Amino acid sequence: MDGNPVVASKRPSDKLSFATKLAYGAGDLGPAITANMLGVFLLIFFTSVAGLNPGLAGSVLMISKVWDAVNDPMVGWLSDRSQNRLGRRLPWMLWGAIPFGLFFFLQWLVPRFNADPTVNQWSLVAYYLAIAIVFNTFYTVVNLPYTTLTAELTQDYDERTSLSSFRFTFSIGGSILSLVLALGVFALVKDNPVNQYLWIGGISAVLSVLPLYWCVYGVRKRVMEVERERQELPQPESIPFAEQIKIAFSNRAFLFVIGIYLCSWLAVQNTVTVIPYFVKNWMGLGDQDFTKVVIAVQVTSLLMLFVWSAVSRRVGKRVVYFMGMVLWIVAQIGLFLLQPGQVGWMYGLAIMAGFGVSTAYLIPWSMIPDVIELDEWQTGHRREGVFYSFMVLLQKLALALGLFLVGQVLEKSGFITTAAGEAPPVQPESALFAIRLMVGPAPAIVLIIGLVLAYFYPLTREVHAELVMRLEERRAQARVSEE
Repeated sequence: MDGNPVVASKRPSDKLSFATKLAYGAGDLGPAITANMLGVFLLIFFTSVAGLNPGLAGSVLMISKVWDAVNDPMVGWLSDRSQNRLGRRLPWMLWGAIPFGLFFFLQWLVPRFNADPTVNQWSLVAYYLAIAIVFNTFYTVVNLPYTTLTAELTQDYDERTSLSSFRFTFSIGGSILSLVLALGVFALVKDNPVNQYLWIGGISAVLSVLPLYWCVYGVRKRVMEVERERQELPQPESIPFAEQIKIAFSNRAFLFVIGIYLCSWLAVQNTVTVIPYFVKNWMGLGDQDFTKVVIAVQVTSLLMLFVWSAVSRRVGKRVVYFMGMVLWIVAQIGLFLLQPGQVGWMYGLAIMAGFGVSTAYLIPWSMIPDVIELDEWQTGHRREGVFYSFMVLLQKLALALGLFLVGQVLEKSGFITTAAGEAPPVQPESALFAIRLMVGPAPAIVLIIGLVLAYFYPLTREVHAELVMRLEERRAQARVSEE
């Protein structure tokens, strides 16, 4: 030993192979399919097929998030403490995949519990709530450990943005695939809406499970290398779960990221949830038309991912977020002003919104690994699971909050529900105006709040580069001390 405390890092190269990035990206295909199906179709399935009251329907998903507030951080904490030859994250994905698909499918059944409509209504609420709680548990089991892999696979600032691009290529691709699947089922299965959603749920469940195994197989070698390197370092004393949560929320940069993310995804989920009602009831179009509108948004988002990733390397993440959000806000206001018959303008605005939605996928998720490095510098711990658990929780909270708010507003505005087989009613003016407000001004206001938070986000590329350099020096010194 030459006495110099700073030695070369043993960490594997931060540059990732194409195959590793591709396999990593595949891990988000299943969660994207299920989340998009729930966001686009679940509320309209509840109110127009299962015959639930819209207020109760929106409440089902919102109530299930009370459990997620415990479930998500707990799984994150447990995965941080896991010990396995496949690393801390992959075993969770391996064993959780099949229950994840099974309970997703069970959400699309319409069981009949009682001949009394009132009793049957409350029985359905209990059934859907129970299934939602179990499904969300397994969604966390597979998706939260997966999302933490971004911070583990590489520490390179721009490589993480590239990795996120692969992830969200599959994520948005999964959303598009789910909508194309729905279009195909709607066209082929015309006899009964209940059967339509049964087929959609079953096929989606199978498509959601298989890519998780591709991800585990494709990244396992890289994960095992990084895990071996991590175990060579001195392990700090374990911090109690409650104390870890407290420390995480004392991280100023993390608070900005979760604020940005919550605003972005609340706007996404609110819009996705209300678009079917907007297209059908305000624009006077059908089921296939609202599905095509969402496809237009998602295809644009997919195409823009790699464009925004390249632009981010030149101008930084915050500037890219600003560019996308401005376009998105203009599109939302345009939808509010849209009149029946202006179908071409509707698709044009959907494409414009896709430019902004793409940055909502890409930027917050590429910020969170940088926050984890800041936390490691401040505390000496790497706690990817704890930080990512709150991002997954916020994503599901935004979905549930979107469904809940839309359901409540529809009920208060006098929206008329239908069950499978009933003729669609003429909605009152109050309900139509409420739908227009929820598709335009409401999400625009939330996006503006996100822009303000992004303006004050403190971790620039330069700050992060200095942070990583200091971390590598400290790790090297720790290795020398061990020797």
